[in-house]
Amino acid sequence: MSIVRSGARSGARSGARTGARAGARTGARTGAADPTVPRALDARVAAREGLSRARAKKLIERGKVFVDGTAVLDPGARPAEGAAIDVRLAAPTPARGAEARARLEPWRLLHVDGQVVVVDKPAGTSSVPYEPGERALAQLVEEELRRTRRTGPRRHLCVVHRLDKGTSGVMLFARSVPAQRALQQQFRLHRVGRVYYAVAHGDVPEGLIESRLVRDRGDGLRGSTRNPHLGRPSATEVTVVERLQGATLVACRPHTGRTHQIRIHLAEAGHPLVGERVYVRELVGTPIEAERALLHAAELSFAHPTEEGKRLSFRSPPPADFLETVKALGGTWAGDAVTSQPLVRAGPVRVADLPRGGGPPGSRAAARAARAHRR
Repeated sequence: MSIVRSGARSGARSGARTGARAGARTGARTGAADPTVPRALDARVAAREGLSRARAKKLIERGKVFVDGTAVLDPGARPAEGAAIDVRLAAPTPARGAEARARLEPWRLLHVDGQVVVVDKPAGTSSVPYEPGERALAQLVEEELRRTRRTGPRRHLCVVHRLDKGTSGVMLFARSVPAQRALQQQFRLHRVGRVYYAVAHGDVPEGLIESRLVRDRGDGLRGSTRNPHLGRPSATEVTVVERLQGATLVACRPHTGRTHQIRIHLAEAGHPLVGERVYVRELVGTPIEAERALLHAAELSFAHPTEEGKRLSFRSPPPADFLETVKALGGTWAGDAVTSQPLVRAGPVRVADLPRGGGPPGSRAAARAARAHRR
């Protein structure tokens, strides 16, 4: 509620009947000496919607505020007082700058056939969109496939697995639902070969890190639990590639595929990734700065989902920012492949092997699907 003061207590500035104590809280809420100057857009949205100024500013910058039917992205804009202002939370967030011009370089398509697409994902690009209007890797790949007229059985790609936005390297998409199910089954049964390179703080020991991962370890972050009845089992094999100044270059082979598994396992061992912003609680000492968490998906191998006996293997050399950090920390590694092979269980999973619905062979979901099929 606005209060207007007048009279002696207003002093010489009471000509407009605002008074020194009223200030920006006058009935017109102008916030300026000249009442004819329109208020800033964020101030008007905050006042009308009952929001904080910071929240109103964020809504404007994300393209949720429209003036006379047009999205305005500048919180400091001053539309005329009679302009129609609408807040549309469902409006897509518009792309800006480099994101708006983003296009996948053709060389990043490592393999394309009628069932699978293998991509060298750049760091800083989401695997799939998390906000309306976000141009993620899946969309960029689809656009490049259409541009080069390599369309598949479906207009949109099928997601098989994900990489974090800051992670670079080899990523796999399916081009049909049966292929998607067969490839995801290989991931579930740990029949996909994967090697990641990472730069982690400190003197990282070699070995196998195992734990049960939960969504919330008690501080709002994913992490490990000692309760044998909670979480899901996870294991990461760590091999030292090169000792650096204050850090270690390691090759990680995840035996399971839990969310943020490598980042969590190294962090909880006291060796968070260089550039890590989330899992840093166990870090002792001054962090080494980097633009992103230095994790690179270097190798990926899997059985083709429809072609009998065909196994595909792909490798992505670490990008320049990764190698530059290694060099800055005194390293000499130039991205050469690690000679030891990742752990891969024998036997591919193909489309023909899958039950009609359900989960892995032997699971309750697979048994239900088999009974339904028999009926």
